[in-house]
Amino acid sequence: MEKISENLCFRGVQGVYKHASQATGTDMTFGLFLPQESRDGPVPVLWVLAGLTCTHENAMTKAGAQAWASDHGIALVFPDTSPRGDGVPDDSEYDLGQGAGFYLNATQDPWAQNFRMWDYITQELPALLAQNFSIDLDRQGITGHSMGGHGALTMALSLPGQFRSVSAFAPICNPTGADWGRKQFRAYLGEDESLWAAHDASLLMANTRYEGPMLVDTGSEDPFIDLLRVETLSAAMTAQRMPGVLRIQPGYDHSYYFVASFMEDHIAFHAEALWT
Repeated sequence: MEKISENLCFRGVQGVYKHASQATGTDMTFGLFLPQESRDGPVPVLWVLAGLTCTHENAMTKAGAQAWASDHGIALVFPDTSPRGDGVPDDSEYDLGQGAGFYLNATQDPWAQNFRMWDYITQELPALLAQNFSIDLDRQGITGHSMGGHGALTMALSLPGQFRSVSAFAPICNPTGADWGRKQFRAYLGEDESLWAAHDASLLMANTRYEGPMLVDTGSEDPFIDLLRVETLSAAMTAQRMPGVLRIQPGYDHSYYFVASFMEDHIAFHAEALWT
């Protein structure tokens, strides 16, 4: 593992690191914020998954999460959104290929060899972090923005016990029913739509009961709200009688200004679950 940078940040350390990934067959870069409490022993960790076109840098530099994580003694992991590099397939459209991994394991050519972000986020990177840093994998939470919110919800719902808490900012809630999803699932997973359901939070919610706390925020003025389909997640949660908080925030859009505005709420929400 190569250290790219480490900077003192809110009494902790914000680092950026690169390593060779077996899951993706490429070098992968991630950000990791460690609060000062990590000097004394392992600390809880919150995964922060970014959205379409983003890298590890977007949430790391724009969400303002480190200040609140420092207050609560929580580590933050900022993974990349896809494999990258020479020889990694890409597409001319922004919402497919590099920067648009959709947090799944692709099964179709040319994507299958490298686009294995599910395994990377849920298995490989946690193991690497535990081997090299003072974090506690028994106390994990997960959050994300847009495509990252989709990833956070599907991972929490599909992996019982791995994440004590889940939250999302403007998540893609029903990708099998929207253009942000159907295009990518067809390319990555093939034409059999029955295989897509495992990566649709609203469909998962209909058959899966998440036992931890859940918080979802979406802006009322989000220009992509019709693609996010948050109403389908709300309906699925209601049908399951599953507790959770879904908020429509008046006047807010899809930007990182929106994410930063409610990051304090989300960090405090996860801290309550992770330190209990």
